Amino acid sequence: MIELRHGPVRDALAVAQTPLTELGAAVGSDREIVVMAGNHDHDLLDPWFERRGRRAAPAPLGLSAVADTRRGEPLATLAGWLGAGRVRVVYPGLWLRDDVYATHGHYADAHLTMPTLERLAAGVMIRVAGLAPEGPRSAEDYEAILSPIYAWIHALAQRLDPERGGHLHGGSVRGWQALSGPGRRGLRRRAMAVGYPAAVAGLNRLGLGPLRAELSGAALRRAGLRGFEEVLERLDVPAAYVIFGHTHRAGPLPTDDPGEWRTARGARLINTGCWVEEPSFIGSNPGTSPYRVGFAVWVGDDGPPELVNLLDA
Repeated sequence: MIELRHGPVRDALAVAQTPLTELGAAVGSDREIVVMAGNHDHDLLDPWFERRGRRAAPAPLGLSAVADTRRGEPLATLAGWLGAGRVRVVYPGLWLRDDVYATHGHYADAHLTMPTLERLAAGVMIRVAGLAPEGPRSAEDYEAILSPIYAWIHALAQRLDPERGGHLHGGSVRGWQALSGPGRRGLRRRAMAVGYPAAVAGLNRLGLGPLRAELSGAALRRAGLRGFEEVLERLDVPAAYVIFGHTHRAGPLPTDDPGEWRTARGARLINTGCWVEEPSFIGSNPGTSPYRVGFAVWVGDDGPPELVNLLDA
């Protein structure tokens, strides 16, 4: 995450297109660079987590803790590329203003109503971690549930061959296409479509829900928003605006219902969208798809944060 308080949008685009090893110079020596991990790069924080709890119970993470780095650790290497003297590593979130909070949004994995791998594993981990029946209530609770899942996914990713279609999300994307894609369905796809609701009902009976069988684009959007809202409620985030990503669906866009992007407490949600092009979700109109790449959120000194697309112009 890079803070560009007084630069035009074209400066943000130039920064976004710069290799990491040259990013420090591109941003400028007078600007701070903040690194904040999510689920895919969660392993970058492992040395810090281990170090902070080695000798005594660490202070609570809260909504924003500053992580230190040591020579030889991946985060220290990253900081060296960016200019270590002005790099700050924070987790799980960052206050951009007194009323604007930003976080990756991966804690929502514990509350999605879609039966993703992370969601199903989280249902099991809540029991393994020995949490109270009501579930997570702090960042530490979410870490106890989700960090083992992310560690397993990371370890598996190191052993997959990308040339053979080993991307971890590939199976989920193909499954979503088979169940919700348009056009004629073969026997296997029809069998999946019939069996999927029954499988979801079975998972609910096992206590891994609540899960829903609906897989439309609107259902995916609502599941992500409500799952993230649940995180904000449980962590008691007192922000008027909350910026996140994770679900890859940018918003709110002009055609969206603004009410869906407002929590019960009145906070406004802003999603920075997709960080990698995924043709399966872009659809037939790439130029207007909420899953197209290039989105960013512009935060000024006051007023509502603005969702922009750096590539549309």
